[in-house]
Amino acid sequence: MTIEERLNVELTRAMKQRDQDVLDCVRMVKSKLSEKRTSPGFIGGITDAISQDVIDAYSRSLKKALGEFATGGLTSGPMVEKYKFEIGYLGQFLPQKLDEAATRELVAATMAQQGLSGLSAVGRLMGAIMKTHRDVVDSPLVKRIAEELLKPPA
Repeated sequence: MTIEERLNVELTRAMKQRDQDVLDCVRMVKSKLSEKRTSPGFIGGITDAISQDVIDAYSRSLKKALGEFATGGLTSGPMVEKYKFEIGYLGQFLPQKLDEAATRELVAATMAQQGLSGLSAVGRLMGAIMKTHRDVVDSPLVKRIAEELLKPPA
């Protein structure tokens, strides 16, 4: 079953059970997929990879909004809870990301393999990792670890 088909099943289930949180989330994702389908230059159908990209982009926007809420001093409330729920709910449609320890190992191995050193090599290291592991790593985490490992000892 494709992600789009799963979303349709979830939409129907949420309507029958009157689960407004899931209903709102699935409708938003379906809206984003529809925007993608009708965007200029888009050819073909919505594949699982495209669906995952759209869901990941939406999830990242929710995480960014949560960060902005926290910066503004808002750490609880209906919108914060809604965004947290949606981020968690959408995780089932996305591939699992590597944890920090596994990401650290990957960054260190790539750094050694490429023979990189110094902070000026962060971009090259990020590029090499994201080129091959884009779906399984969190890019801000990779960047933070790369900067830590490439930073010259004080």
